[in-house]
Amino acid sequence: MLASGIINKIFFPAITLILQLALGNATASAQTHRIDLAGIWSFRIDSLDKGAEEQWYRQSLEDTIILPGSMTTNGKGNDISVHTPWTGSIVDSSWFVEPEYAAYRQPGNIKVPFWLQPVKYYKGAAWYQKTVEIPAAWKGRRIELFIERSHWETTVWIDDQQAGMANSLGTPHVFDLSKALIPGTHRVTIRVDNRIKAIDVGKNSHSISDHTQSNWNGMVGKLFIAARPTLFIDDVQLYPDIHKKQVTARIKVSNEAGQTGRAEIHLLATAGMAKAEQLKPMVKSIALQKGINTVEVVYPMGNRPLLWDEFNPNLYALSVQLNGSMGTDARTTSFGMREFAAKGTQFTINGRLTFLRGTLECAIFPETGYPPTDVASWMRIFKVAKSYGLNHMRFHSWCPPEAAFDAADRSGFYLHVEASSWANQGAVIGDGKPLDKYIYAETERMVRAYGNHPSFCMLAYGNEPAGKHHKQYLTDYVNYWKKKDSRRLYTTAAGWPVIPENDFNSTPDPRIQGWGQGLQSIINGQAPKSNYDWTDIISKWEHPTVSHEIGQWCVYPDLKEIKRYTGVLKARNFEIFQQSLKDHGMAHLADSFLLASGKLQALCYKADIEAALRTPGFGGFQLLDLHDFPGQGTALVGVLNPFWEDKGYITGKEYSRFCNATVPLARFPKMIYRNNEILSVPVEIAHFGKTALKNITPSWEVKDISGKILFRGQLPEKNIPLGNGIPLGEIRQALSDVLQPQQLVLTVSVGAHQNSWDFFVYPSYVSEPDEAILVTQQLDENALATLHKGGKVLLTLKKGSVKPEKGGSVAIGFSSIFWNTAWTGGQPPHTLGILCNPRHPALAAFPTAYHSNWQWWDAMSHSNAVMLDSVSGGLEPIVRVIDDWVTNRSLGLIFECRTGGGRLIVSSIDLLQQQEARPEAQQLLFSLKKYMGSAAFDPLREVDIHTIRSLIK
Repeated sequence: MLASGIINKIFFPAITLILQLALGNATASAQTHRIDLAGIWSFRIDSLDKGAEEQWYRQSLEDTIILPGSMTTNGKGNDISVHTPWTGSIVDSSWFVEPEYAAYRQPGNIKVPFWLQPVKYYKGAAWYQKTVEIPAAWKGRRIELFIERSHWETTVWIDDQQAGMANSLGTPHVFDLSKALIPGTHRVTIRVDNRIKAIDVGKNSHSISDHTQSNWNGMVGKLFIAARPTLFIDDVQLYPDIHKKQVTARIKVSNEAGQTGRAEIHLLATAGMAKAEQLKPMVKSIALQKGINTVEVVYPMGNRPLLWDEFNPNLYALSVQLNGSMGTDARTTSFGMREFAAKGTQFTINGRLTFLRGTLECAIFPETGYPPTDVASWMRIFKVAKSYGLNHMRFHSWCPPEAAFDAADRSGFYLHVEASSWANQGAVIGDGKPLDKYIYAETERMVRAYGNHPSFCMLAYGNEPAGKHHKQYLTDYVNYWKKKDSRRLYTTAAGWPVIPENDFNSTPDPRIQGWGQGLQSIINGQAPKSNYDWTDIISKWEHPTVSHEIGQWCVYPDLKEIKRYTGVLKARNFEIFQQSLKDHGMAHLADSFLLASGKLQALCYKADIEAALRTPGFGGFQLLDLHDFPGQGTALVGVLNPFWEDKGYITGKEYSRFCNATVPLARFPKMIYRNNEILSVPVEIAHFGKTALKNITPSWEVKDISGKILFRGQLPEKNIPLGNGIPLGEIRQALSDVLQPQQLVLTVSVGAHQNSWDFFVYPSYVSEPDEAILVTQQLDENALATLHKGGKVLLTLKKGSVKPEKGGSVAIGFSSIFWNTAWTGGQPPHTLGILCNPRHPALAAFPTAYHSNWQWWDAMSHSNAVMLDSVSGGLEPIVRVIDDWVTNRSLGLIFECRTGGGRLIVSSIDLLQQQEARPEAQQLLFSLKKYMGSAAFDPLREVDIHTIRSLIK
């Protein structure tokens, strides 16, 4: 049942005002020669796809809608149901069949877990109609309809005649209506179709998918009809040359009147910066032929043109004035004097080394469900990203509107843009399907529309392609564009294939957790350290490498965020997770889970980013993501939420210490020490700032967590050039004065730039256990007898000894969840680190915060989880494991109880095996025994001994 719904007051004028507006003719402004089409349109939904056959363009449509906007922002479409025909893969289909989701499949309470849920949904054709009055003064002019962004295919009728069709996803739809729109009254009818038809860009492409922006139907941004002279400037493409201090303007002049003759082109470049040199006007005389006339003019930029980069986003405006006997026209185009290039395996900006510190933008706009077309919105996004130390953004399988390029130009942000496709999971490229031609046509449109923006530095067809012949197709594509337009760098696709013809590589190989690695990755399978890099991986390539989609580290949902979704997309997924947490008796832990898992997430991102910065000659990285990705089963991979707001556990100031143009780096061979060892840490720097640093004396200090300085020193004075892998010296410090187990913090300062690392020091000697405490790995007769006598038992279980149904099947790793378990088919780890009360007396001798840090890697690598509710309902453990937000099981690593007549601590961390090589295990064992030997060890919870025995295989 289709419904118009109630118009959302957030997006439109009040209904009382709407009723005051007439549905009459839109009229032209004499000053601008433009008819603004924003406002009320007639409308009809074509759910049976009969409109074209029944010639709806001849009819008056009875419903109304407000544009710019979408059907969803107007409250039109279907209610969400189990039969909603989503656009996007649903890898985990459990929502449709599993009993735990049954309540969310009921009419009136539909809630889906795999992405944000729109208030209404519609996929198919919809018709939009408006009456316009073309003034007599427009007679003989070229008349164009401009739709800044439509989703997706538009077909236009003027009165009873079809006037054209457009299907660009990334550029405006522009129609020449000169023959149809003669002076007088006309009916403009536009059919918008958001279905995938012959051109299949891939249903998961962020240009069209419900995973992120939603598969909306409508028209947004600028929407107008404009009159132009028949002699007009059709296109201006600018090619700066910073070495020759000039810009070449390739100008296309359209002479539709067909009269031959001469015309003059006047050019003048101006800058808004006071320090800019005042440039001289230039005049070029041309002979006009009928049709398109191409003119190339070299415009000198003076003796000292101001260059554009991330530090100085200097912009010029080139005014092009066309004067001829057949008419006049003018256009002003913004540009920057910049050269983004490759030098060996690194990138340069204007000949200076740079390093891409990027994140993805996957068309995530919960308020509207479509991207903003105003500059202010994009300026805010880039400002936030820069505050976290970034200088680069990749648009994953989509191309943003003009406003994003404008804002990036002003912000000094380097953009990687894609031709709206992710040809995978059912779609292919290079196998002769219509998509193959579409990608070339779409790229041509993108380069024409946005090619002058200095921020437009990198281009790919799209994301992670499939198809038998995709490699050859994309090789040809790269070669075509390298020859055609040298203003940016090209690669086949984000992810793969890596080919010699690429200007740069995009590959997932250089990251600390790869897809499918599970618990065998660097961060989960190797003891903590920071002395590795990606040199061996990139050594086989001769051009720059950008690591593809690094990170993907999850955090527990911020359930307070639910109320933030006031627009067309609602966080019904979060509502499911919230109810699940409540059902498992842990609603009170929601904020603690967020903060604890967030601290671990930030630690994982720091490790990923620093590995890239440590790699000599590396090109850069693209995070997935700085902010959350709400689709694909809900991937909470951001330290920011989808609104680009922080979640309370790390700020931009803190993040930018390890992610910035200049970052001190330390190559720790390990993060865990005994106090009879020497701390020996090589120190280096990655420096991609504005200029080299001269006469710098790096310094370092080691503090305890109270802020007390234990050790400090200086490294040799040094001039620091641009680049990375630049050695600063080595810190060598005996740790014999560290008498107590401690978390210490090493901070390295290089001028105004600082970075810090946590490491842990334990005593080389740990006292023997209290004879009154039985430490065992089996609940054998001796253990039972000890308990029966009222004794104390510490049961430290071997890894693998917990029954699967009691928690042994939970895949624990050190890191947080990678992407999510739904989309990855349950790839481990399944947990989000630990949560504990660091003031619990059982942990008094084991230095810890409330969250995971490097000292917990050993425990997580030698443990199974225990399902606490299988022991006793509501049992609060000493150390908890934070479960996946989908399952929300109450999991523990260490808990205490009374049982069998005595007192028991169960540690599902094996604290005994190979203990001599595990100082963390030794110290944790000591801390637990010390607690058990004290009067504080007085468990309140009584548990039957048979229940404890039932945990163990």
